[in-house]
Amino acid sequence: MRKLLHDLVVEMVGKGIPLDMAKREFERAYLQAVLAEHDGNQSAAARQLGIHRNTLSKKLEPALPSLRYPGTAC
Repeated sequence: MRKLLHDLVVEMVGKGIPLDMAKREFERAYLQAVLAEHDGNQSAAARQLGIHRNTLSKKLEPALPSLRYPGTAC
């Protein structure tokens, strides 16, 4: 697991991804994985994460275009 995370970090640094953007992307991927474990049930996912459902919904909203990675479509 640590090797995969390290490789991802090295790739992101190499692409010039700022720390705040990298943290947001990690959080988003983590939240989506938990949500998938609960078959899209935001209430159940939020309970597992220990956050309010509205907080989960807000964190999963699409990023503004200005906050996306430079030179990518995601």
